[in-house]
Amino acid sequence: MAVDWLGFAYAATIILGGFMGYKKKGSLMSLIAGLFFGTISTYGAFRITMDPNDMWISFGAAAALAVVMGMRFKKSGKLMPAGFMTGLSLLMVVRTLVL
Repeated sequence: MAVDWLGFAYAATIILGGFMGYKKKGSLMSLIAGLFFGTISTYGAFRITMDPNDMWISFGAAAALAVVMGMRFKKSGKLMPAGFMTGLSLLMVVRTLVL
């Protein structure tokens, strides 16, 4: 059983990003969303660690975050954080489909 290190790193990035949004801008919504999506992504990485074919939770969390952050990136045009998270989430979507 191989540990899904990329999935756990992605989840940690989401949680850290939510915390940074709260710390720098005082955005409680960033903190809540970061904790929510980070927790789901952590559980998804755990499920992939247990069964590599059980990728639907990770896929769903990454796809939802890609859509949400993609819309924010399109609206704001700012690379950080919306563009970065959109790209990272799209990479995770592709990774889960290829896995």
